[in-house]
Amino acid sequence: MSKSDESTANRRQFLKYSVSTGAASMAFSALSQTGSELGGGTAYSAGYGPLKPAKCMATGLTLLALPEGFEYMSFGWAGQIMDDGRPTPSDPDGMAVVAKRGNTVALVRNHELSAGESNQCFVQGGMYNIVEYGGTTNLLFDFVKGEFVKSYTSLGGTIRNCAGGRTPWESWISCEETYHLWDEREDGYNHGYVFDVPGFGVSKGVPVKAAGRFAHEAVAIDPNTGVMYETEDAGTSAFYKYVQPGAGHNDWQDGREEGELLRDGGELYAMILDGMARKNMSVGYEPGVTFPVSWELVGDPEGIKGRAFDSAPSAANFSRGEGCWEDDGKIYFVSTNGGAAGLGQVWMYDPKAETVALLYESTDASVVDGPDNIAISPRGGIILCEDGASNPKRLIGLSHSGEIFTFAENRIVLNTGDIDVIDAVYPGTKANFSDPVVGDYRSMEWAGATFYGDWLFANIMSPGATFAIRGPWKRGIL
Repeated sequence: MSKSDESTANRRQFLKYSVSTGAASMAFSALSQTGSELGGGTAYSAGYGPLKPAKCMATGLTLLALPEGFEYMSFGWAGQIMDDGRPTPSDPDGMAVVAKRGNTVALVRNHELSAGESNQCFVQGGMYNIVEYGGTTNLLFDFVKGEFVKSYTSLGGTIRNCAGGRTPWESWISCEETYHLWDEREDGYNHGYVFDVPGFGVSKGVPVKAAGRFAHEAVAIDPNTGVMYETEDAGTSAFYKYVQPGAGHNDWQDGREEGELLRDGGELYAMILDGMARKNMSVGYEPGVTFPVSWELVGDPEGIKGRAFDSAPSAANFSRGEGCWEDDGKIYFVSTNGGAAGLGQVWMYDPKAETVALLYESTDASVVDGPDNIAISPRGGIILCEDGASNPKRLIGLSHSGEIFTFAENRIVLNTGDIDVIDAVYPGTKANFSDPVVGDYRSMEWAGATFYGDWLFANIMSPGATFAIRGPWKRGIL
């Protein structure tokens, strides 16, 4: 086996182990082919039972509520001094496990910051626009010992890095959730791009401009073709695909150099429903409804004359596209306030069948209110990060048969002296803490859910920390 073949094999093995066996896609195969009622079943029960407050293994504080048998630790707190000597920025958002070296996995984590907020993401050689504060940090975690290893800044000078997606080449696509008119900024920089960040290393700080300039939310890349799918967080938004040079076929990796990142210079397309220009996908549907789709070339991907959305006049209209995830060649994405009740939808696009199907639509805020980031578990179950009006905020599990259950709750209430406890474990937290030391954070959103083996990693945006959760996963579908 050549070095290139060995690297490709290692990447495939990592992706298979870290995310899913493809069970979710197989369970939904009948749905995507026939449009029948959501089903397929699973060998696992849906939920894990009632939640109870649980103490963090690192700090001893009660920060989450989890089912019986699950445990967790926190790390990467806002203000914590990283290994590059800088304080950890606040507002951690989208994230994924993207690479592995020995027993250590690399998580790349967004920070949804605008100029002047929190601590600036700054990294020598990885800055785009020096005046902006957003970017990414990388967290290294030993998944065998269950230990946080180190963290550092990997991208800086961007705006509102909200979500993104992992790649088949061991990196993270970080997305700017912002839009402004072309060349309206006095500093001469345009924003609203995507950036490729390696799992072990530092970004070049260079946007992939052909992938579009708009209020990016999340992306997912089909490892079979190299095509990247993108959501847009706007009231009227499209679902896009970016065909990078050389992508679109089974041997798309041929000719790619080791360590090569997302290629610029490709073409951007928007999804259209066959025969239905500007179809409104948020009016409310029954789970299982399936539509045939095709794709329209986006004429102005960088938004020079206006929104990129406007230059695809037939594009289907989704309301606030958010989370996006690939599993076994299927692309799952979220409309955070789609549906008749405006409480959120989960869609699945099948590139081979060229169909899009509704998997779930919330009709009750007490069950699901504003799904955001999404991830697929090793058993094929779906987990949703909630970002609506609920308090406390929840991690929500979705089964193959459409069953919904709460897996975790944010129970963070910091009292006098709690920040000293955190600072004793993660020095610098107290001195650089960006929010009030004492406060109730239970209404703050979950983000960045991502699985690797026995671990589920996720962020809570404020006060800002990452959590590693493990337990008896096989009791349920996650």
